Amino acid sequence: MTATQRPDESARDRRQHGSIHPPAPDMLSGCVHCGLCLEVCPTYQLTGDENNSPRGRLRLWREEADGRLPPDAWTDFYTDECVGCLACETACPGNVPYGAVLEETRHAHVAAGRSRPRAALRWAAALAARPRLMQWALWPARALRGWGALRHRFVFPGRPAAATATADYARELVRVRRPTGPRVALLTGCLMESLFREINFATVRVLVENNVQVVVPPAQGCCGAVQEHLGLDGVDALRERNRRVFANLDVEAIVTNSSGCGLALQKTMAGTVPVRDVLCFLGDLGPVRRQRRPSAARLHVDLPCHLVHGQKESGIPAAVLDATGYEWQLAPQAHDCCGSGGVYNLQKPGNAREILVRKSSFLETAAGDPVVLATSNHVCMMQWHSAGAAGLVKRPYTVAHVISLLDPEGRDLGG
Repeated sequence: MTATQRPDESARDRRQHGSIHPPAPDMLSGCVHCGLCLEVCPTYQLTGDENNSPRGRLRLWREEADGRLPPDAWTDFYTDECVGCLACETACPGNVPYGAVLEETRHAHVAAGRSRPRAALRWAAALAARPRLMQWALWPARALRGWGALRHRFVFPGRPAAATATADYARELVRVRRPTGPRVALLTGCLMESLFREINFATVRVLVENNVQVVVPPAQGCCGAVQEHLGLDGVDALRERNRRVFANLDVEAIVTNSSGCGLALQKTMAGTVPVRDVLCFLGDLGPVRRQRRPSAARLHVDLPCHLVHGQKESGIPAAVLDATGYEWQLAPQAHDCCGSGGVYNLQKPGNAREILVRKSSFLETAAGDPVVLATSNHVCMMQWHSAGAAGLVKRPYTVAHVISLLDPEGRDLGG
């Protein structure tokens, strides 16, 4: 269903099968309807529909909570349309906790039967909650990626280790190199460890090269981000598991190389161990600089929404980007959503495609040979890779995680 289609009227019937538990009234009352969120909201920019904006959704949710509007299929539709990019939180002068409201509303709608994620997504969430099973199930996919034989519009090239886990790799590298600096724990992630494990390995190498001691707790679990996006149960249990695993470690911080996972873990560990994006952590240290031979490669840096709008970081530190040894610049609309939204590009592929069309068009004429779209979130990388795989961008380009460009074992771009 696209943003212009009428919602399925069967939602009116589904709501009879469960109760609604809306967010607390005080969470819904802060919006002053100033409209500053409209210019940064991707779905409002697509449709021009006031209800398809943060202040429109907040109004619908508050009307329902106050009993002035009965549960309605239109409210369900506009709730599902939201990407969850959180750009509205950055723009909001009233500090409305839109992300928390959205999370609670989606959970209430799923619990009440007003919304039901597709079976494939529910199965994926169930698999993510069982990391060992997920890593075993995706072993063939890791092997195929390593051989360059896995072709899918969301799967960017890479050479992950098929058998060796990041925990084992980190333990051995730290034993051999014996770093003496700050001690951190690394969240390996579900999809990252299962399919894009080479990014975790690069993260370990970069940290160790910068004299950082790295601990990778094998017992860690899913951060719960997928369940949050889908409104599914089980988030509290996943958070509690990670809280037990990470809270008692003798570390200065927990670092993550995926902004969505980092934001979810920040919620889990609030008031305990600091959770830092690995690039921001390295920016404070002043990372080892890669020495590159002259290259015409140009990095166009896109900033993940859950880094700048969720974790409230100003961006990827310039010191880190300089340390890659490449010439770089922020991509046009770098602070705007690419349309990935966790699993939004799977739930609302039409909307996600249109958002990406607007974001990616600059690649056709961007400076550089090769042109590199650099970011710091694997889900964003998947979305950006799909722009070429789906034919939205005709010119060849490369998608890279910034941590991989700092990797002492990384390949020079264009070399």
